[in-house]
Amino acid sequence: MPHMRRLSIAVTAGLAATAGLAVPLSPATSAPGSGSSEGTARVFMVNPVQSSNDQGLTDQKDAASAVPDSAYAQVPLTHLDGSGYLRGDYAVVESSTGTPARSATNSFSYDRHQDQFEQVMGYFWVTRAQTYLHTLGFGETLPGVLNEPFSVKINQYGGDNSYQTDKPYRIRLGKGGVDDAEDAEVIVHEYGHAVHASQVPGYGSSLDAGAIGESFGDYLAVTVGLDAAAEFGWPVAADPSCPMDWDSTSYTDAPHCIRSFHLDLTLEDRRNQVHYDGQIWSQALWEIREGYQDLGLTTRDWDTTLIYSQFSYAADTSFQAAAAETYAAAAARDGQAAADLVRDRFAARGITF
Repeated sequence: MPHMRRLSIAVTAGLAATAGLAVPLSPATSAPGSGSSEGTARVFMVNPVQSSNDQGLTDQKDAASAVPDSAYAQVPLTHLDGSGYLRGDYAVVESSTGTPARSATNSFSYDRHQDQFEQVMGYFWVTRAQTYLHTLGFGETLPGVLNEPFSVKINQYGGDNSYQTDKPYRIRLGKGGVDDAEDAEVIVHEYGHAVHASQVPGYGSSLDAGAIGESFGDYLAVTVGLDAAAEFGWPVAADPSCPMDWDSTSYTDAPHCIRSFHLDLTLEDRRNQVHYDGQIWSQALWEIREGYQDLGLTTRDWDTTLIYSQFSYAADTSFQAAAAETYAAAAARDGQAAADLVRDRFAARGITF
């Protein structure tokens, strides 16, 4: 079984301040900015384990030599504010370690030994997650979700953990082992919690709702990464239904995996622990994704329906109630065959309605 280590906790701004975690914004620059909303950057292709399936990779104290150059890719940066910093329409990066990344030409090329690399990862992957939502129609023909600048705090949590807050919306990405901002799936997982909080204020106030939240964060991380891999032609060498395989190298056995989408868990296996129980929901989501393609629909169709259905979830939803809302959205948007698939795959996990 994967070691349940990551705690994705929604807290209020007041709690964060009490914990002494508030930090000032990156200093404004008096030097000229780029004046452009576009740039380039060097990032991991989701993460080095996923792109290579080299299960022997280890952190080695942030050494650049620990990861081959083939794990990196040059990507376009978009939606920048022209300041020369990693700030834009959908992400505003702050860091507690190292000098803030800045480029008068919006060219951000670093390796993992440099603190600025994690800042670039944070900006690129949060922006990528939001632009993916836009390609599905959210903020276009459908209601927007987190359609605003989002605070990404790098190494702002003194441990190998990350979490999200919604007052204000932000994520804090921790350090220790593999620093969390080196794994795109950690970044987007935390962003997934903010998606839920944006759709349903106060979301996650029951054990089932919390488990669904952990599951959706994992699923969103995987689907956003796979979408980027398809667009840029990146390899997906490791099992994509086994997220955060780079981050988890320091605390799991190979093949590395923080959680899994195929453990065949049902409601009878519940432990009343949100990360473990979330894997029940995750397997249903993954199997519905595969089933949509068998029906001649697309994974984007499923992602749109899934995310749209979440507007109707109660903050303290149960597995059964959330599955019923997802079924209704599938019937309305994608037809009865898709809805029947949704019902069947949830029923296989013991979730009936």
